Amino acid sequence: MRKKITYLTILVLLLFSLASAQNNKVAITIYNQNLALVKDQRALELQKGINQIKFTDVASQIDPTSVHFKSLDYPEEVVILEQNYQYDLVSSEKILEKYVEEKIEVKAKEEKVYQGKLLSFSSNSLTLREENGGIRIVSRAEILDLYFPSLPEGLITRPTLVWLLDSDVSGSNKTEVSYLTQGVNWHAEYVGVVGKDDKSLELSGWVSIDNRSGATYADAKIKLIAGEVHRVEEKKVFPQLALADVAAARREVAFEEKPFFEYHLYTLKRSSTLKDNEIKQITLFPSREVNVSKILVYDGARDPKRVKVNLEFINSEEQGLGIPLPQGKLRVYKEDVDRSLEFVGEDLIDHTPKDEKVRVYLGDAFDVVGERKRTDYKKISEDVWEESYQVKIRNHKEEIVEVTVVEHLYYYTEWEIIETNLDYIKKDSHTIEFKLPVEKDGEQILNYTVRYVR
Repeated sequence: MRKKITYLTILVLLLFSLASAQNNKVAITIYNQNLALVKDQRALELQKGINQIKFTDVASQIDPTSVHFKSLDYPEEVVILEQNYQYDLVSSEKILEKYVEEKIEVKAKEEKVYQGKLLSFSSNSLTLREENGGIRIVSRAEILDLYFPSLPEGLITRPTLVWLLDSDVSGSNKTEVSYLTQGVNWHAEYVGVVGKDDKSLELSGWVSIDNRSGATYADAKIKLIAGEVHRVEEKKVFPQLALADVAAARREVAFEEKPFFEYHLYTLKRSSTLKDNEIKQITLFPSREVNVSKILVYDGARDPKRVKVNLEFINSEEQGLGIPLPQGKLRVYKEDVDRSLEFVGEDLIDHTPKDEKVRVYLGDAFDVVGERKRTDYKKISEDVWEESYQVKIRNHKEEIVEVTVVEHLYYYTEWEIIETNLDYIKKDSHTIEFKLPVEKDGEQILNYTVRYVR
C-alpha cells in the first residue's frame, strides 16, 4: 500500500511539473544588431485587490523602458499601478556597503576573530569599532571569512521585475511580459566545398546565436530577423567565431523563412534552449550544389602586383539555390587527392536576396601576375589631355586562364577610348573592363589610350 502511495505521489509531482512547464512559454526574436525581443508567458496566482508580482530570471541587459506586462486571461480586470526593475545584485562589496554602521564578525588568520561595528572599508582594509570603544583596522589580506547576520534589505540575487497590480479577479491568470534586451546576437555562417573543376560549390548554411544577456531562455520559440532595423543608439558588434564542423549534414530545413515588413524572418521549427554565455549553432539550410565561376581579377591601379581570385554565383533556383541569404561569413574548402578538405579562403557576404549575384574574394593567385604602367601622357589643351597605359598579365600555370582587367577613369570628366588592342566593357560611367585570355606559361599585353575632356 505504501509503495502505491509513493508511486501515486511521484505521478502527481510529474504531472504538476509538466503542467507548470506547459504554462510557462518563452519566445525570443533575435536581431543581428545585438538586440532581442523576449516574450515570456507565465501563469500567476492573483488575489482580488492589490498584488505584488515578481518576475525573476530576466536578462541583466534588459532595457527597462521597453517592458510591457499584460494579462492574457483578464486584460480589462487587471490594472498595472506600478512597475519596477530591481538590479542591485548581491556582492561582497554591496553587502559591506549596506553594513556600514552595523555589527559584523571578521575571521582572520591564526584563528583570530574580531567583532565590531563596521565604520569603513576599502580594497585594502576594514575599519571596526570594537565593543570596548577601540578602533581596529584589519588588512583584507589577513581576512579569511566575513559573517553578516542577514542579507541587507534591497539586495537581490537575480535581476527582478516587480509589478504592483490591482486585480478584480482571483485565481490563476495567464500573463505575458515582453521586453528588449541587449547581449543577444546572431549571424550566418556558410561553408562551401568547391568542386574539382572549380565550377560547382557544395554550400550549406548555419546560424550562430550568441547569448550574453544574463538570462537563459529554456525551451524557447526562436525567430531571427535578417535586415538592418533602425535604432537610436550605437551598434555593438560581437566577434564571429569559427564554425566547428565543415561537413554539413543533409537534413530537413530547420528554419522556415518568409518576408516580414522590409526584412526577412527565420523561424526555428522546433523549440530550443539558449543558455546564458553560450553560442549555439543551428543548421540554416542543408547542403546544396550551386553552379559557380572562378573569376581572376586584376585591378592594377589599386593593387599593382596581385591578381585576385573570386568565386561568383547567382543566388537563383536555376543555379541550385534561390533563397534569401542573411549577411555572414562564407568559408570555402577544396578536397585534396587524399580526400581531405583544405581551407582555400573566406569572405563576408552581405544580405543577398534571391536572383542576385554573390562574389566571394578568396585570396590572390600565386601563378598569375599582373603589371601596369602609364606609357604616355599628352596635354592637348587646358581642358583636354590623353593618357596611354599598358597592362601585362603573365600566366605560369599549366592551363589557359582568363583574367578580368579593371581600369578606373577620372571622375568629373568626359572620356573616350581612342585606341586599344582589345575590346572593353563599360561597367559604369568611370569603370571599364577587359577580358584577357592568357596561354599556359604565356603573357598577354593590353595597350589602350584614353582622351579626357574637362
